[in-house]
Amino acid sequence: MSQFKDHFSSQSKTYSQYRPEYPNDLYKFIAGECTEHILAWDCATGNGQAARGLSMYFDRIYASDASDAQISNAHGHTNIDFAVADAAKSDLPDCSVDLITVAQALHWFDLDAFYEEVRRVLKPGGVLAVWSYQGMEIDPEIDPLIWHYYNHVVGDYWPPERVHIEDRYSTLNFPFVKIKVPSLVMEVNWSLDHVIGYLESWSSTTRYIEDRAENPLIELREKIA
Repeated sequence: MSQFKDHFSSQSKTYSQYRPEYPNDLYKFIAGECTEHILAWDCATGNGQAARGLSMYFDRIYASDASDAQISNAHGHTNIDFAVADAAKSDLPDCSVDLITVAQALHWFDLDAFYEEVRRVLKPGGVLAVWSYQGMEIDPEIDPLIWHYYNHVVGDYWPPERVHIEDRYSTLNFPFVKIKVPSLVMEVNWSLDHVIGYLESWSSTTRYIEDRAENPLIELREKIA
């Protein structure tokens, strides 16, 4: 089994409550690239955001995560099967999957081991879709406060793999034919409580609190309010 870098189990409930849902246009586009829609594997599903979005386009979703805590907080439609499994060992049959998705997680993987599993389980002509997102835009007064928090308050507490998010995955090895993707936007309507909850779900915030025994979001909340 490949080494599992677990940065989210300790805040899995917060992750489940406050992480944003991906836009339906993303799922619609990905499904349109697949020739069959029998089985999709959402790898590193977390609490099942992507699995829920995919469930309307595929007969069955196999949604796995290496974290027991994440799976215990996962939920979705009846055609989603949640499982605890490593990214490099899905337990799926050979050549059985029409689509594999990895949302906001590829940078944590042992890529060589995962890509070997992709080649094993994906059907000929199947699709591997990976994506990530970084930061948020609210308005010119609030945005600098959040970016200061990101870079200067909890900046030293980000795992080194975070650089791949900032690089938009441009430096990650991806040994497959790439598909041109349309411009996509993720929009949400959040209260201040939800914004703070989302920031609390960051692995850097959790590590800051564990190290310093204080919550930096108290001061940030006051500034944003």
